[in-house]
Amino acid sequence: MCAGKCPKKTTIREILLIGIALMATLGISACSSTGEKHEQDIETASVEVLYERANKALENENYEKATKFFEEVERQHPYSEWSTRAQLMAAYSSYLGKSYDEALIALDRYIQLHPGAKDVDYAYYLKALSYYEQISDVRRDQEMTMKAVQALNALISRFPNSEYARDATLKRDLTMDHLAGKEMEIGRYYLNRGYTNSAINRFRSVIVNFQTTSHVSEALHRLVEAYMTLGLKNEAYQVAAVLGHNYPGSKWYERSYNLLDDAQRRKIMDERGFIERTINTLLKPE
Repeated sequence: MCAGKCPKKTTIREILLIGIALMATLGISACSSTGEKHEQDIETASVEVLYERANKALENENYEKATKFFEEVERQHPYSEWSTRAQLMAAYSSYLGKSYDEALIALDRYIQLHPGAKDVDYAYYLKALSYYEQISDVRRDQEMTMKAVQALNALISRFPNSEYARDATLKRDLTMDHLAGKEMEIGRYYLNRGYTNSAINRFRSVIVNFQTTSHVSEALHRLVEAYMTLGLKNEAYQVAAVLGHNYPGSKWYERSYNLLDDAQRRKIMDERGFIERTINTLLKPE
C-alpha cells in the first residue's frame, strides 16, 4: 500500500517503445559517427587510395559511387596527373550508369579543358554513344538522333584515323537510316491522308539528304505514287525511270512499273535497253 498516490505502473508495451526509441537514438548516433569518419577518411585518403576505391566501385558496377570517387580525385588533387584521367573516368562511370546528362556535361568539360589529350578521341566517342544510346523509336521526337549524328560526325572528321572512327562510321550510317525512316513515316502519313505536296517534300528530302540509306528506293516509288495521284504522269515516269535504272530488281520498281500506262512502260523498257546496250558497248574490249 502506497502512503501517497501510487505511481502508475509501466506496462510492457511502454517498456518496448522506450527500448525502441533508445535503440533508434543510439543507431542515429552510430550512423552519424560512422558517416563522419567515412567523410574524414575520404578527405585524408591519398590520391592512389581514392583512385583504387573508384576502380573497385566500377568493378562492382556501383557507378554512382565510382563517379563520386573519381570526382573526389580531381577535387583534392586538381594538378596531379591523376586528375585528367579521373575526369574522363568520372564521365565513363556516369555513362555506364546511364546517367547520360551527367556524362555529357563531364565529357564537354574534358574536351574543353584537354583538347590535346591522347584520349580526347575517346571522349568524343563516349559523347556520341551517350546520344546514340538514347535514340528512340522513329515515331518519337528525333532530337537525340540528330545530336548523335552531329557527335559521330565530329569524331569522324576530327579523328579519321582513330580506333573508334570505324565504329562511329557504322553507327552514323545506322543513325542516318533511322532519320530517313522518320522522314518516310511522315511522308506516308501525309500521302495516305491526301496531303500530297507535303508528302512529296518528305520523299524528296530522303532522296537528297539520305542518299546512302536503305529508304531511297521506297522514297522514289512513293514519289511515283504521289505524282500519279496529282495527274503528273510525265514526272511520275521520270522518277520511275530513275528507280528502274538504280534499283532494277527491287519490289519498289515493280510496283512503280505497274502504276504506269502501256506507253510509259514501253518507253521505260526501251530506255533501259538503250542504257544497257550503251554500257555493254563501253565495256566491250576492242
